[in-house]
Amino acid sequence: MKKVFVSLCMAATVAGLSSCASTKNAATLSSLSGEWNIIEINGSAVVPAPNQEFPFIGFDTKTGQVYGNSGCNRLMGSFDVNAKPGQIDLGALGSTRMMCPDMTVEKNVLAALGQVKKYKQLGKENMALCASSNRPVIVLQKKEASAKLADLNGKWMISEAGGETIPSGMEKQPFIEFNIAEKTLHGTAGCNVINGSFNADDANPVAISFPQVISTMMACPDMEVESRVLKALNSVQSFGKLAGGGMGFYDADNNLVMVLVKK
Repeated sequence: MKKVFVSLCMAATVAGLSSCASTKNAATLSSLSGEWNIIEINGSAVVPAPNQEFPFIGFDTKTGQVYGNSGCNRLMGSFDVNAKPGQIDLGALGSTRMMCPDMTVEKNVLAALGQVKKYKQLGKENMALCASSNRPVIVLQKKEASAKLADLNGKWMISEAGGETIPSGMEKQPFIEFNIAEKTLHGTAGCNVINGSFNADDANPVAISFPQVISTMMACPDMEVESRVLKALNSVQSFGKLAGGGMGFYDADNNLVMVLVKK
């Protein structure tokens, strides 16, 4: 089934080789929103290294942020949300510098992304990223969300914030409890009680932010943990399930800023 699927994707690309030069398969900027698997580069199907998933790229079309993974390292950068429809420049993306046993896919992904100047729809599920010559260099397929907003419902203990583990045995152990139906949250940051609401995005199922969280104003002997929790919470832009269990919150650069474990 997988081989047939890839062949169909490649056939769609061949049929759409001139799509970036035409208006037949024009796409709006909002249609880029969300996360996409990179399934084809320069006409060849992407074959992930053993025990690895497809490289992917994510677009936040409201803020102009780009993030993802090129096969080994994390991608990050931005694009101009005010560019003409169908045009996008991904030549200035940055990445981390970790070495992996097989860098072939990564090198191909980065080289292709550096050529991208345009985008077009390919069928109902795929997107083509094209070079300035209108030649498709990358084919994207919509990535299924690793988590749903409903998965956050209930009470979670905050086990990490700002890259540091929350000490156990605190008098007021930090936690967050979500009511997804009412879009509200309640908890404690380590000293003060926090309450508020959150923002989600129907176009991006893993997008979430907390611009309206308030806290009581009590002073405690040690406010360091609380400060880290609130700073991390204010920076959150997305969430996802973690391989070892629990839920992770990420900032605009896709850095893990908070880890939650189910109560």
